[in-house]
Amino acid sequence: MVFGGGNALGAYHGGAYEVLCEQGRQPGWIVGASVGAVTGAIIAGNAPEDRLPKLRQFWSEATQHTARSPSEMLKPRQIYNGLHAILALAWGRPSIYRHRLPGLWSALPWVPNDVALFDHAPLRDTLEKLVDFDRLNGGDMRLTVGCVDLETGDEVFFDTAREVIRPEHILASTAIIPAFPPVEVDGRLLCDAGYTMNLPLDPVFATEPDQDLLCVALDLFSVRAHRPASLDAVLERANDLIFASAPRRAIEGLRREYALRQELRPDGAKVTLLHLAYQAGADEVAAKSFDYSPSSVRDRWEAGRHDMMQGLALLGEQVREDTRFNYVTLDGSGGAPAAIPG
Repeated sequence: MVFGGGNALGAYHGGAYEVLCEQGRQPGWIVGASVGAVTGAIIAGNAPEDRLPKLRQFWSEATQHTARSPSEMLKPRQIYNGLHAILALAWGRPSIYRHRLPGLWSALPWVPNDVALFDHAPLRDTLEKLVDFDRLNGGDMRLTVGCVDLETGDEVFFDTAREVIRPEHILASTAIIPAFPPVEVDGRLLCDAGYTMNLPLDPVFATEPDQDLLCVALDLFSVRAHRPASLDAVLERANDLIFASAPRRAIEGLRREYALRQELRPDGAKVTLLHLAYQAGADEVAAKSFDYSPSSVRDRWEAGRHDMMQGLALLGEQVREDTRFNYVTLDGSGGAPAAIPG
């Protein structure tokens, strides 16, 4: 499984994983970035019976426990979502991040410089509470965490198959600049990989698999959307395109690569990529990544459930036996299939 980044949108991962648990499926390898790395750490760092409860606990503590939206009408819901995003930015989330000093005040000429707006040290406490790092590093589930070297721009992956993953590796993967400060690990200054590889597919496909592979990739931003009709919607769309474009290019590259492999070795191992992307509703706002309202967290969790059920149902219908690369996804409505053969 590949879990993409997206801060508060990550409740989508929880709903999708819940469906896998209900069907008795467990991934053998998880690759994650940002909130996807947090999700992967919670899953890999707990016994099977504790994984889903710990994910629910994480999102319960992250949620702003106000009233649910009093109306599902579009404009009131947008106001509700926007107000919760403002609250999260103004007051932080106690289990994830808090304000830091000087932070934003460093923009003033007489205040010392700073590199971030928030301090995500609370997330370390949350990880140490919810994740058994001994199990994470010694269990039967492999975990890979993606970051970027802030100085060189190199993509950096930490993998339990090669090294010990500690809380600071997860913090580095969640350090989206300038919201959160970069984290120094083993002499390298690391940050969130969202701007370069928000859906970190590369580790899974770096080498040709020696047996058939099913990769389920959960993207929190979509390249598809309706035409924006407001300034906020334009800002939201710009944000989506920034984070969703790199995964699209990576998938196009995989299609070309496996077309060549099909010519060279048509009888080689087959790969199926089930790509599910969260389709933000019309009520979502540009600051949706900081909207931890009860209604939004609930809706994203349910969207993950819905899409995973739809996606798994499509696998039997869309996978072709005569091709080495099958790409299966859902269209923008979340229902009809859009399969692209290799």
